[in-house]
Amino acid sequence: MSTSAKQFTIHEDWTVVILGFLIIGISLFIFLPEVPVFGWSGTSDLTTKVFSPENLKVLLIQFLYLISIGGIGAFLIGKSVKYFLFTFPIVYLLTLIALILAGNSAIKSINLEAVIFSLIIGLAIGNFFKLPEWFRSALSTEVFVKIGLVLLGTSVIFSDILKAGSLGLIQALIVVLSVWYFAFWLCRKLKVDDELTMMISSAVSICGVSAAIATSGAIKGDSKKLSYVISIILVTAIPMMIFMPIIAKYFHFPEEVTGAWLGGSIDTSGAVVASGTLVGETALKISTIVKFSQNVLLGLAAFAISVYWTYTHNKSSEVVASKPTLKVIWERFPKFVIGFIAASLIFSFLIVPEIRDEVKDSLKNLQGIWFALAFTSIGLETNFKDLFSNSSKKPLYAFLIAQFFNIIITLLIAFLLFGN
Repeated sequence: MSTSAKQFTIHEDWTVVILGFLIIGISLFIFLPEVPVFGWSGTSDLTTKVFSPENLKVLLIQFLYLISIGGIGAFLIGKSVKYFLFTFPIVYLLTLIALILAGNSAIKSINLEAVIFSLIIGLAIGNFFKLPEWFRSALSTEVFVKIGLVLLGTSVIFSDILKAGSLGLIQALIVVLSVWYFAFWLCRKLKVDDELTMMISSAVSICGVSAAIATSGAIKGDSKKLSYVISIILVTAIPMMIFMPIIAKYFHFPEEVTGAWLGGSIDTSGAVVASGTLVGETALKISTIVKFSQNVLLGLAAFAISVYWTYTHNKSSEVVASKPTLKVIWERFPKFVIGFIAASLIFSFLIVPEIRDEVKDSLKNLQGIWFALAFTSIGLETNFKDLFSNSSKKPLYAFLIAQFFNIIITLLIAFLLFGN
């Protein structure tokens, strides 16, 4: 890298905070990107809706918007802007294919999210074709993920959670603490490595994919391990989403209890909404509130994990696990969490509801597209064999056992808090 390029380099986490708030600022004051249409039932819908001239124009504007933001990010963190401009159109096109597949009415009816297809498409291409090293190095997975997390903060509105009372927050706190420590203890017993232990514990206990990503950022984890955990989350969310409502109806659980159970157990927000819808309006409301309550804890959890990781993995040439200074803690703290919390606070207390309602769909769409781009990139840079190697069995067992514990303990707490 040249000297002139170095002087512009900014830490990646600060870069995503800048980019996240640039997007928020543009949406609030300058330009509100339209939400593209991806929903379709048959080939006629593809022609008249998804591939209509109007929608193609929206997609073109979205592409130019995203590549501009991503190009700024590549420049700020010191990556090759030229390689990014070569790589991004391919990643975007693959992601569009995933979004269109997920937009099919049959797929939507079982709530298979676009990120699943993004990951599968990326894995297929990344493992069946030999990608140039410059292509892999130009992928901006972490940047895409963290921008999505900053934008996620705009949807975590404290007033929405408090409207349902304190029970959702109480359940979220109890579930997160108990399940996290059980998963952590279990991973240690099974001798799962430290990075996977932290990601699995957070993913099972807090909010699935977002928690795994935030934890990976807090500990600066290996992207292959993150991809492995995300793959498990997405695969296990599907049967949970389908069978938990069936179990609740079979045993005649009250809707309030069922909603709290679904919201506290199922890892992805989309799957929570889908499963709540299968039960009823009350269950949908409670499940969403509980899931939002867990999302609120994401920033605090990432901070606590980064401090813990710094204390337990701070090594010098003379002292192992020496006590780190506040400076070391600050250096290792995931700065994008500040963006997540700041966005949540601003949209909770400073943005009036009318404006919030006006921009929420566009910001949610942008959040989703950044996540989908990240999952495509994760697939492209991941070796498929690593996900199913013999060494991966213990983490898989740990995740499944911890998830079963999560289901049981959350149901008990849901009955205690919402059963009356």
